[in-house]
Amino acid sequence: RDFGGISSIRVERDGERFLAVTDKGHWLRGRIRYEGEAPVGIADAEMAPVLGPDGRPITARGWYDAESLAEDGGTVYLGLERVHNILRFDFRRHGLMARGLPVAVPRELKQLPPNKGIEGLAVVPQGLPLAGALIAFSERGLDADGNIRGFLIGGPRPGLFSVKRSDDFDITDAAVTPAGEAFILERKYSLLAGPGMRIRRLPLAAMEPGALVDGPVLIEADAGFQIDNMEGLSVHRGPTGELVLTLVSDDNFSPLQRTLLLQFTLAEP
Repeated sequence: RDFGGISSIRVERDGERFLAVTDKGHWLRGRIRYEGEAPVGIADAEMAPVLGPDGRPITARGWYDAESLAEDGGTVYLGLERVHNILRFDFRRHGLMARGLPVAVPRELKQLPPNKGIEGLAVVPQGLPLAGALIAFSERGLDADGNIRGFLIGGPRPGLFSVKRSDDFDITDAAVTPAGEAFILERKYSLLAGPGMRIRRLPLAAMEPGALVDGPVLIEADAGFQIDNMEGLSVHRGPTGELVLTLVSDDNFSPLQRTLLLQFTLAEP
């Protein structure tokens, strides 16, 4: 009964095991089943409430809208919209029973619009520019020029930056690739056209305090394709080294929407 509303996903290096989170504060953990290279189902699925610092479900505090995930080894970060909190979990020791401890965040992050807060989180691995930083992307927290606010938390150059906004798209998730690039998943919706999605590639090295970051579109799709309200994005290497993008949709617990898991292989030169 708690299944649905999946808003972020992280697929492990093996391309099978994954962790996801729902809008209503539940973890979803499982394994993607494949036939050849094609995902065909989910196995070993488990769900559990996300726990707060006191060991109670975060929803007991009124903390809903769990929207974004990032992993750093055995540490998981979870972004909460509306209350504008980021929680840190010790998954290595406690798994789904881990308690979320608040992370100190910039004052400007706390001032984001109530329903346009943090939608994308990514930890920058060692050996890359901004190593150790937690990057947080707002959905539509806009700067003075109408671009989307981003935050560098910790790492060598903490501060605020912006992502160029265009064509009414908002950010719904983000991931950092092993090659040191950032991918952002974006969404727009209208009653006439239905859902739209696109993925953009952003240069990680360009993200620094005060910067305006932009990058090319890798894919764009509308309701004429097999998409829905796409909200989760994860990146991993396939068995032959290819970059695989996993997307998941948020059905908003509505019978009119679907939960979809899509995978794309990035064609690289």
